[in-house]
Amino acid sequence: MTAATILVADDDAAIRTVLGQALGRAGYEVRMASNASTLWQWVSDGDGDLVITDVVMPDENGLDLVPRIKKLRPDLRVIVMSAQSTLMTAVKANERGAFDYLPKPFDLKELVDVVGRALEAPREGIVPGGAGPREEHLPLIGRSSAMQEIYRTLARLMSTDLSVMITGDSGTGKELVARALHDYGKRRERAFVAINMAAIPRDLIESELFGHEKGAFTGATSRSTGRFGQAQGGTLFLDEIGDMPPEAQTRLLRVLQENEYTTVGGATPIRADVRIIAATHRDLKQQIRQGLFREDLYFRLNVVPIRLPALRARTEDIPELVNHFLTQAAAEGLPWKIIDPAAMERLKTYHWPGNVRELENLVRRLAALHSGEVIGVEVVEAELADLTTAPPAAEEGEGLSQSIERHLDAYFTAHGNGLPPPGLYDRVLKELEKPLITLTLKATRGNQVRAADVLGLNRNTLRKKIRDLDIPVIRGGR
Repeated sequence: MTAATILVADDDAAIRTVLGQALGRAGYEVRMASNASTLWQWVSDGDGDLVITDVVMPDENGLDLVPRIKKLRPDLRVIVMSAQSTLMTAVKANERGAFDYLPKPFDLKELVDVVGRALEAPREGIVPGGAGPREEHLPLIGRSSAMQEIYRTLARLMSTDLSVMITGDSGTGKELVARALHDYGKRRERAFVAINMAAIPRDLIESELFGHEKGAFTGATSRSTGRFGQAQGGTLFLDEIGDMPPEAQTRLLRVLQENEYTTVGGATPIRADVRIIAATHRDLKQQIRQGLFREDLYFRLNVVPIRLPALRARTEDIPELVNHFLTQAAAEGLPWKIIDPAAMERLKTYHWPGNVRELENLVRRLAALHSGEVIGVEVVEAELADLTTAPPAAEEGEGLSQSIERHLDAYFTAHGNGLPPPGLYDRVLKELEKPLITLTLKATRGNQVRAADVLGLNRNTLRKKIRDLDIPVIRGGR
């Protein structure tokens, strides 16, 4: 059997040498070119079984070459590699019809595996989607290997309507990922609608999702289309899906099964033409075992899982993130700042329990409050010391679960860099019981009946704890 011939184009001689050796050891014939014109001539002559091309070459952008190759030889697979390792590079490679995209530096074993898959895949002659050029405004930041895998996954999902489940710690950017899927997908001309399940009172969730008719319940003075109606033809982002109550889970499952719904108090079915993207920081499998989340709904939502890495797992992205946030702050009118190298290194060693959101807040605070153009390590040390000694207040619009998690993060940080001291249960209970109940009462606007339901406590038990812990009674407060 004749070995497959791989056509490689890259203006870097070292890259060509490494690729030639790796592919040669894998049993392939390899032909090397330092420019796009030579590669195009080979393709035009009918040579090669697979193309590997760099993006930046002296005579032509490799991404622009891909559609020409696919038009001339639809069955010829193209793998794009690039040091411009951004989400947009992955998206553009996918849109132009590339079989796959690999960021530089790449793992040679992974590249050989991708080559094998490309040669073995059915030759269906896929034509690029032709979504048209778009400006690169970098909705997601980072060139770490963890983020590159996210980019590649997103690029493959852009042209689909598959349901996606985004998981990850609070502050990792789950809504940014959902927005990227919408903004660069085929539904981008229609609405992107987001709803946070943790921030909606449980007795209003069905009305918020599906709308209601006038007079359907006390206070329904007019008809509402709901979030499904607002997202018709577009994307509905169900944030913190793990906080959805069981009755709403059952109704959502029915909608996903039947692709139609009725408003609260309505009788006429409405077709649901909506792409669903869900997100949570919770362990849904654990919730399923505890009977808190429906397994059948989980499988409907978790068609494609995306797990976002914590910031501490991709600290090499911190300098790029910091510079991005500083640029944003300056564009919004805050003074321009520079983080000196020692301060940047200190930011990379912090464990960031609040993830990217916490980093963004810190950078904005530095830009707004500290004098001088250059921010040194002493200033950063002082800011980080403040973060590790007191639980931050709940942010505006933050759900109950996120607020509690922020208190836990602060507790662990204050006790030995994440290592709990002896007697953890009693200590955590003592330190968190009062703020937990207080936060719950704020989230339920002082409704003790609903707060008891949320906490899983007997109502009399909750009233006793409020009295014993001297918790102020909230009347109509948030």
